[in-house]
Amino acid sequence: MKKQSPAPAGQQPAGAPPGGGEITVQQLNELLTNGSGFYSLPTQHFHEVFPRIYIGNAFVAQNVMRLQKLGVTHILNVAEGNSFMHVNTSAEFYVGTGITYHGVRANDTEQFSLSAFFEEGADFIDKALAHNNGKGKVYVHCREGFSRSPTMVLAYLMLRRKMDARAAIATVRLKREIGPNDGFLRQLCQLNQQLAREGPHTHKNTDTL
Repeated sequence: MKKQSPAPAGQQPAGAPPGGGEITVQQLNELLTNGSGFYSLPTQHFHEVFPRIYIGNAFVAQNVMRLQKLGVTHILNVAEGNSFMHVNTSAEFYVGTGITYHGVRANDTEQFSLSAFFEEGADFIDKALAHNNGKGKVYVHCREGFSRSPTMVLAYLMLRRKMDARAAIATVRLKREIGPNDGFLRQLCQLNQQLAREGPHTHKNTDTL
């Protein structure tokens, strides 16, 4: 599958912050694709991409028995809604399962501001991991587990685990094939710049989890 062409070498992508040291959309795309600019679709329904953090698709999100077998305690649906490109679950869907639910009504388009939900998502993942004396497990999903949900996990790793955007992508990509759209990558670049400007002690640290 072909990834949208990044900006030519040495040229900042549109919307990227100016300057010489910032991470660019092009650099992030290079981590996501092979040398020919192609990216791979996920080979499994879900993967554990960081201890007790799973990224996956709608199939598993709607399979309560599978989730319980995995020991999932929390669900973060980054594609809440009832269109074909969304996953129509809710807190009511998981009533009686012991699973805590949170939904974000995100679209997988370059124009959608997923960054508006980065802190909200990171807070929920923090609470999930702290659950049951630090034994909680969180399943973060969208429709395919390829663009929206990986972006939310990448933002979490940056906000709470002190990773820059490249390190976060390398960490997740080691476990699962992902391909956030270029708009989401641009928002991660902007988050990277913001965190670098604010310094390492501004945001919460959950290393003790």
